[in-house]
Amino acid sequence: MIKESIQSAQKTQKAVCLMAMAESSRSSTTATNSDESFIFTNNQNSSRSPFLSFAPPTHRINPLRDWGNSSVDALKASNSVQGIHWKKLYQQVHQLNSVCCHKLLVETTDGDEVLPSPRASHSLNFVNGCLVLFGGGCEGGRHLDDTWIAYIGNDFRRKLKWQKTDSGIPSGRFGHSCVVIGDSLILFGGINDHGIRQNDLWVGQVTLHETLGITLSWRLLDVGTIAPPPRGAHAGCCLDTKRMLIHGGIGLSGLRLGDTWILDLSENLCFGTWREIVTHPSPPSRSGHTLTHIGGTQTILFGGRGSGYEVLNDVWLFSASEGHWRWMQQLFELHNIPQGFSLARVGHSANLILGGRLLIYGGEDSYRHRKDDFWVLDVSSMPSIKMQPSILNSKGLLRKMWRRLESTGEKPNCRSFHRACVDHSGRYLYVFGGMVDGLLQPTESSGLSFDGGIFMVELVLHS
Repeated sequence: MIKESIQSAQKTQKAVCLMAMAESSRSSTTATNSDESFIFTNNQNSSRSPFLSFAPPTHRINPLRDWGNSSVDALKASNSVQGIHWKKLYQQVHQLNSVCCHKLLVETTDGDEVLPSPRASHSLNFVNGCLVLFGGGCEGGRHLDDTWIAYIGNDFRRKLKWQKTDSGIPSGRFGHSCVVIGDSLILFGGINDHGIRQNDLWVGQVTLHETLGITLSWRLLDVGTIAPPPRGAHAGCCLDTKRMLIHGGIGLSGLRLGDTWILDLSENLCFGTWREIVTHPSPPSRSGHTLTHIGGTQTILFGGRGSGYEVLNDVWLFSASEGHWRWMQQLFELHNIPQGFSLARVGHSANLILGGRLLIYGGEDSYRHRKDDFWVLDVSSMPSIKMQPSILNSKGLLRKMWRRLESTGEKPNCRSFHRACVDHSGRYLYVFGGMVDGLLQPTESSGLSFDGGIFMVELVLHS
């Protein structure tokens, strides 16, 4: 099945290139989230063309500019938006108010029911048309070293098939970060079975073969003598096609960290160079937060657990423009937050979705109450980092930063320390695992519960 899916996808991609004349350069806005350490001791559509046409766009409405080449190309290759006028699609994305959740079925072959075990604080990435799952903590306090791959392609699927790769590397861990750069994965740090924090760096290469199917290989990356202190439960994301950003986490002494590091990668990903970024102001120390690259030179940090064990709801913008690094806190009002809901959370996920906004899901509060809510953070409402600080006090600019989305369908249970990633279009969010309420998979003594289901969350767009 995987072979046929790959061949079909390759034919579709060729057709799209010919009919839609997609741009040759593609940008990636894939992000990953790392987590808190839980106790073991995230003008006009041509009526003649079946594909969306985004040319010629107006100055005010320009999907290529606002959504990015990667999302537009993926939408052109998808069957799910055919028949929707591009202008209407643009409006629906801008006015998004709901998501639909689907629990995906997992296919097995010849009665083989070996599937990824329930886990939390793992990594889940979308790369080269595939979901890649690695590591995490599971029942009994064990830390996993398994890697699983499932081919998704460009279109909505209610079924997927996991394929396990037994490489034995990297070593078992949880609370690591793993980001997508091109068709590769860059994995950093984490905590092993003995509670030891690590600072090793690995490159994973995902390859699609017509005959061999999907393969993934890991190798250790040389970074020289300068590297961030070992840690887990930090946050990380890509900055562009050759840089990775990490922040915070829990260090060797068990104290929460507040440092910022950038990894510069060589052209062939054979070696990397770390450098610490020291700025003032900067986000306070924390763990279990998220970093999400939002395009260009900017990245958003949200939430986490602070050094006093408090759960945070602050938002910070990091700018990496031309070697001038700067953190800037984004102040906002809470008037549009419905009563009974709280933004403060740790162990959540935050992903850049279609339309250039952050979709934040789940997590837990300071009382360890887990959440199942979906929020959109509108990064376009944030003041530019080049504006005067007085702009931050303007209620008109910051009042509409947050919007709670309604959710329908097979809604996932409340959870934290799950993992989530979006496909190349930014329309579909995949959620796997996490700690959940109830007694699905109780641990032996701690009372923690883990989930092994996979869900797909769809942005609701109507034709």
